[in-house]
Amino acid sequence: MVKRKTDPKKSSKLQSFLDIKNQEMPEMMMTPRIAVWKKNKATLWHYPAKKKRYNIPILIIYSIINRPYIFDLGPGNSLIGAFGKEGYDIYLLDFGIPGYEDGNISIDEYILDYIQKGVQRVLRHSGAKEISLLGSCIGGTLAAIYAAIAEEPIRNLILTVAPIDFEQVPQFDQWSEAMREGKVSFDEILDVFQIVPANAVKSGLRLMTSPVYISPLLSLLYRADDEEYVKWWRRFNAWTNDYIPLTSGAVKQMTHDLIIDNKLIKGTLKIRGKKAKLNRIKANLLVIASQNDRLVPNAMISPIMGAVSSPDKTLHLLESGHAQMLYDDTLPAYYKEWLPERSGSISQ
Repeated sequence: MVKRKTDPKKSSKLQSFLDIKNQEMPEMMMTPRIAVWKKNKATLWHYPAKKKRYNIPILIIYSIINRPYIFDLGPGNSLIGAFGKEGYDIYLLDFGIPGYEDGNISIDEYILDYIQKGVQRVLRHSGAKEISLLGSCIGGTLAAIYAAIAEEPIRNLILTVAPIDFEQVPQFDQWSEAMREGKVSFDEILDVFQIVPANAVKSGLRLMTSPVYISPLLSLLYRADDEEYVKWWRRFNAWTNDYIPLTSGAVKQMTHDLIIDNKLIKGTLKIRGKKAKLNRIKANLLVIASQNDRLVPNAMISPIMGAVSSPDKTLHLLESGHAQMLYDDTLPAYYKEWLPERSGSISQ
């Protein structure tokens, strides 16, 4: 019998991989912050710049599906930290985790009672005359809707992987078609349960990514002996599993107004009776899409470029997937090159 030799490097990596589950979870959300406003479950956080270089603050509006700490996973993996190092004052609107009692919160409430009020608080707290909005995923959709009705002064609007045109909804195309034809409706179920539980949200999105979901584990196995990579992976993996419930009011309004009737791109969406027409947006616009995004492909994002009235607008295509990650403390080039001249540099 011939004995096979064991590769000590592979054996070491495998042992490191098996030992990970016994390690303490690395800390997250370590960038210093201050709560400046609260409403219901929501909190508006301020992350002061280390040395302020720009007059116009940035308000980040994230999805109502995932937790927003994706922007501040940990040292070296923090977009908020990278912005702060460059001299930007950052604010983050965390919608919190809704409960049964919040079931009636709709898109109208998120836009007017949370985002608009949050913008007003940022302007008051910072003393700034204008604001930059950075909306990501569904948070970008909400940011675009708000910008279409806003009375507040928005200098810059940045949208990352934000669905705008719902004509074609990938992966759920058969469901969306059935809803448009009136063959399927979830309204009665939503009225009873009031919220879509976090596990149901997670299961629905995993159906879209399940063919490739095993790849992160393979990446971890390959680099299990890299301590910094393991910390990053565990933080990111924790975020990918940390979904939050959706309110029935928001789900019903998104289903009818966005998916079925596609009102946002058509210019017929109303927020408490006020038309949210994208051609009212005149702010400097930076749109970031991904060529390999299974959740929100470029076709759902790029139509906003022709819908707004912004004379200054840029579409930047990435090769990554839906979640853009930082692997060091450097601000991505598409922000570093675009934002400074549009953010009111402070004279030194």
